[in-house]
Amino acid sequence: MRLRSIFWAMALAACFVYLTSRADWSLRQLFQPVQNTGRQWSAPEVARTASYGADEQNNIDIYKTANTATVNISSVVYRENWFMQVYPERGQGSGFLINDKGWILTNRHVVSGRAPEIQVTLSDKSQYKARILGADDNNDLALLQIMPKGKLPYLQLGDSDRLVVGQKVIAIGNPFGFNGTLTTGVVSALDRSIREESTTYDNMIQTDAAINPGNSGGPLLDSHGSVIGINTMIYGTQGSIGIGFAMPISRAKSMLEEFQARGRIALPLLEISAVYISGGLAEELELPTEGGLLIQKVQPGSTADEAGLRPPRQVVIVGNYRLGVGGDFITAIDGKPVDGNDSLRHAVSRKRPGDMIELTVYRSRGHQKIRVKLGEAPQTL
Repeated sequence: MRLRSIFWAMALAACFVYLTSRADWSLRQLFQPVQNTGRQWSAPEVARTASYGADEQNNIDIYKTANTATVNISSVVYRENWFMQVYPERGQGSGFLINDKGWILTNRHVVSGRAPEIQVTLSDKSQYKARILGADDNNDLALLQIMPKGKLPYLQLGDSDRLVVGQKVIAIGNPFGFNGTLTTGVVSALDRSIREESTTYDNMIQTDAAINPGNSGGPLLDSHGSVIGINTMIYGTQGSIGIGFAMPISRAKSMLEEFQARGRIALPLLEISAVYISGGLAEELELPTEGGLLIQKVQPGSTADEAGLRPPRQVVIVGNYRLGVGGDFITAIDGKPVDGNDSLRHAVSRKRPGDMIELTVYRSRGHQKIRVKLGEAPQTL
């Protein structure tokens, strides 16, 4: 009996030794360090080039072409402070080449000021001094020229009159000095009127493509890579919030046609001043209540004076303002009713010097039409 107990005890001990040795082997296998093969992830031996969607490829193709024709513009204007001390004021924006002669379109405010020093930097980092060929302050446009050493890439001008809300657009520029930045979006709205200080810009293109300081003057492109607008301003002052505005390229085309025809950019001028009146005040002055522009001044010797437009005959006090009365009251311009202070300026800005403008005026309790030849505004460069 004792021998049997000893036998079983030895057998159990042997089994224990065997099992623990096997377990130790398994644990060693489990926790054995992985040999360093030079790669710690699972992947194909050769990385394959990513395939792009049709829209991505469209963005890439447009950028490759358009970025080389988009430029960085920096300017320095010397101004005087309150103490008659001269100091440099620096500005920065974008622009784009429109032909192989080195012509560049941009915003007027990018190169504002008298006799600014303008430097243009191309995508290859080459730099040129630029001069202003002409400017259209009414539409915030400027035409510059550099003297390139060779042929340069340039962009094609598209058609901004056929834009539709929702179509894709691409903006390229130098926001905050980050050269060659591309953003994408859509046409968010059309025919926006935006007031900037004392000027109102009409028919602006609204877009959600990110536009920031430094983008001004850069191209807004359609999906074919044609320029349909010039990035001009953003809503607010804190940077892009998805509401930016571009000047339609049709405005720039008109300016370019004027420059090619005359060798300069001549702007139309109607030398009168007027104030919009409607409603109760118009009724009190015995004028049509639908509203119109009451002429306050006609420049002597101007085309408006020669056409017979009448200035006020007397002055009355209305509230805290002096108002000239008794002169012509313009109720329509080229057949379209006057609906605000900017009606006349908008109508004139769509014409050229020498064009005729038809004014419907209320005079002596009746309406009559007067045609006036537009003059030419003095150059502001």
